[in-house]
Amino acid sequence: MQVGKAEILSVTNRRPKITVVGAGNVGASVAQYAVEKELGDVVLVDVIEGVPQGKALDLQQAGPIHRYDSTLVGSNGYDETANSDIVVITAGLARKPGMTRDDLLFKNAEIVGAVVEQIVARSRNAILVLVTNPLDAMVQLAWKKSGFPTTRVVGMAGVLDSARFRTFIARELNVSVENVTAFVLGGHGDTMVPLPRYSTVAGIPITELLPKAKIDELVQRTANGGAEIVALLKTGSAYYAPAASAVEMVEAILKDKKKILPCAAYLDGQYGVRGLYVGVPVKLGREGVEQVIEIKLTPDEQAAFDKSAGAVRELVDKLKI
Repeated sequence: MQVGKAEILSVTNRRPKITVVGAGNVGASVAQYAVEKELGDVVLVDVIEGVPQGKALDLQQAGPIHRYDSTLVGSNGYDETANSDIVVITAGLARKPGMTRDDLLFKNAEIVGAVVEQIVARSRNAILVLVTNPLDAMVQLAWKKSGFPTTRVVGMAGVLDSARFRTFIARELNVSVENVTAFVLGGHGDTMVPLPRYSTVAGIPITELLPKAKIDELVQRTANGGAEIVALLKTGSAYYAPAASAVEMVEAILKDKKKILPCAAYLDGQYGVRGLYVGVPVKLGREGVEQVIEIKLTPDEQAAFDKSAGAVRELVDKLKI
């Protein structure tokens, strides 16, 4: 059978397919931001009957107002996710007040493991972006379960932590957040490593603009960023900024932007760590993690990074992966 030219174009020019697993606050916000940026068509998956279907339909009906033509499909199964280009996994339990990320470990490992098996069976060439906590351990688990190359499994952590740090710096100095860059390395949690030397306002290091005591205060607030929001909400956890962070990564990948972002990536000797997913600056493009950017750390920064990586290793060892 001869394929017509129009049919070829319809196949090759299709929109990217983005699957979001978990239709809670984070997942639904990822779907919203993704279609508002017209990054592709979205499949929203959740185990709760009616929820992904209802949210997908609601977002579809916002299209004429926000002027996007992306389609959204809600599903309680995975068949609709077949041949996804990118899969954002947000499914899992959210932290409750007093709950540490470690408390979530085993339950969320069970959830993420089951999700990855379903996705891999239908989308062998997808790139996986993990959002579920405890983040670094969940990325390691997803990589092991998927059998994918390390370049196609990445975790959202540093983008969020850096965004929080940038917010606090901008508010403290009363400057535009667009002028502020910041780097946060290490595991996503209490041991994360914000780097003031590499954090700048219009190119000026914040160490030149703020006293050490104030920087230390902002660093501490960044490390406790998620817990601060959990304490305020009382019945949930952050979702606007985490979703925005995941979508920044999705956009960098789908548009092949070669964007340098801090993400949970597999280290094979960089920063003195081998065989572990930890937050570091990476270049994100259409192939996923295209390069790990290794920056020179002071002895104190390296010690903090080693401690953070050690905390991640502890969780991974508990999962026996």
